[in-house]
Amino acid sequence: MARLVTIEQAARIAKIPPALLVQDLNQALGIRTPDDDQRTASNDAPASKSPESLPSWPGGARVVELDVRTELRAGREPFSTIMRAVAALEESEVLRLRATFEPLPLCAVLSKRGLAFRTEEHAVDDWSAWFWHAGNESGRASDATESSVEAPGTHHDDIAPAASDERWLDVRGLEPPEPMMRTLAALEHMPRDHTLVHVNVRVPQFLLPILAERGFSFTIDETRSDAILVRIRRAS
Repeated sequence: MARLVTIEQAARIAKIPPALLVQDLNQALGIRTPDDDQRTASNDAPASKSPESLPSWPGGARVVELDVRTELRAGREPFSTIMRAVAALEESEVLRLRATFEPLPLCAVLSKRGLAFRTEEHAVDDWSAWFWHAGNESGRASDATESSVEAPGTHHDDIAPAASDERWLDVRGLEPPEPMMRTLAALEHMPRDHTLVHVNVRVPQFLLPILAERGFSFTIDETRSDAILVRIRRAS
């Protein structure tokens, strides 16, 4: 998860000041900073908001429960399970996720896709996070995802044009896990006999097992110096 979590998010999850976490990381690397011995009150962790100030989902929405605490405690990664639940979430539903920590990285990613959220701590290792579609913002997120899938035959810089049964998704320049999420979203709408060409700057190691789990086959083309091409098809 390290690539997906910012220093501020990690500090908030651990309930320590961000400056203190940076200081400890520097010390672990043998880097001395001028304020090694200064831990002032200004570095306090963010205060929690009162329930009254938190956003609420529309009244009458059906709550869909998803508990991943067992998986997290066993050291397993529940990301694909969560994303399947998010993909199936209807406009009139709310997803309640139970986790062992406040899932701030997930909240940040899903908010970019137009989902609103709120979190609540029940115990040190027991959190709830609710996610729901936030009106028009959901539509804008969907449009952004669809527009990132280029039409067949589109040129991508100096990359050769796609074949007639290929759709291209260029995720170079996006921060993880946005490339994975855009790819999974594009695959949901891809015709069965088509190939999605995932254009990246590196092999998407976290994406590959999720593709296999969902019944997709893929080939990886590493012959280019400026891009990695992953051709993804539904397994026959």
